Amino acid sequence: MMFDPFLKLGISAILGLIIGLERELKRKPVGLKTCLVISISSCLLTIVSIESAYVFPSKDHITMDPLRLAAQIVSGVGFLGAGVILRRGNDSITGLTTAAIIWGAAGIGVAVGAGFYWESAFGVALLIVSVELIPFLINFFGPKQLREKEVLLQVTIADEKNIAKVIDHLKQQHINIKTMRIKDVEENQHLLKLRAVVDQRRSTADIYYAIRSIDAIVHVDIEGG
Repeated sequence: MMFDPFLKLGISAILGLIIGLERELKRKPVGLKTCLVISISSCLLTIVSIESAYVFPSKDHITMDPLRLAAQIVSGVGFLGAGVILRRGNDSITGLTTAAIIWGAAGIGVAVGAGFYWESAFGVALLIVSVELIPFLINFFGPKQLREKEVLLQVTIADEKNIAKVIDHLKQQHINIKTMRIKDVEENQHLLKLRAVVDQRRSTADIYYAIRSIDAIVHVDIEGG
């Protein structure tokens, strides 16, 4: 069909738009425009790859692979995905989901370009469910380890005799300490650097108020999700 390539590009744009909106709503660096460009371009390259295999005559009995260009898209998009993966100062890695979404948008474009419309639509639905609904359900019904998040605490204590007291109080507040480092900062003041885990639904402000209520604490610094 003459208009079949345009139909494929239109469907690819719509599906890429859905993926991009999910990232845009979460204020991620890769959003609507990026996913649209990736999905449409991948679809276009797949169409060109398939059509050129039949449009151009084979020479010396050498046939072209219809998906030769499409196969290069998967590896090529990996470089774009690597650009959104960041290593923060606390050695935690961010951007992995966004990088995977980029790769997924390219895959959707390839699938639409190859003519797998319903499979592509179902794939987008599964992608949205995977990054939106499943994490939400895990927060309520998943194992305890999956319902926790990690926070980094820096607590300044007025007297070394109060260190044990502060640690006990943190445990009573359901703040589970994983690692701890103690450092002398000033005369009769000590800095506790803690890596702890708390319930996923607990806000950073709630953790701050729970810690700040301890009389022996002079200063609190919290970093968490």
